[in-house]
Amino acid sequence: MSVVYRPRKENVMKQQGDMGAVVRSIRGNVGNHVKVTKNMGRNRYDVVEGTITETYPCIFTIKLDEAADTIKTASYSYVDVYTKDIQLQFG
Repeated sequence: MSVVYRPRKENVMKQQGDMGAVVRSIRGNVGNHVKVTKNMGRNRYDVVEGTITETYPCIFTIKLDEAADTIKTASYSYVDVYTKDIQLQFG
């Protein structure tokens, strides 16, 4: 069961503008903590937290904050952020 999460306006990355601004913003936050809100449709949201570890030409990876004995990595595309399929909250 997912929890519905609506992020506050401050500290939420602005998705408007060009794709280059999205890429620059994510690349500028490599190594920083981020909260990722993924829209799964039908008013369902998946919220994970982690650290942006690497950026590539089309995707970026996040090391998720999970149990101490497991390491999980998720990858997202810049297009997901631009089209508002995911929202990033830095901090």
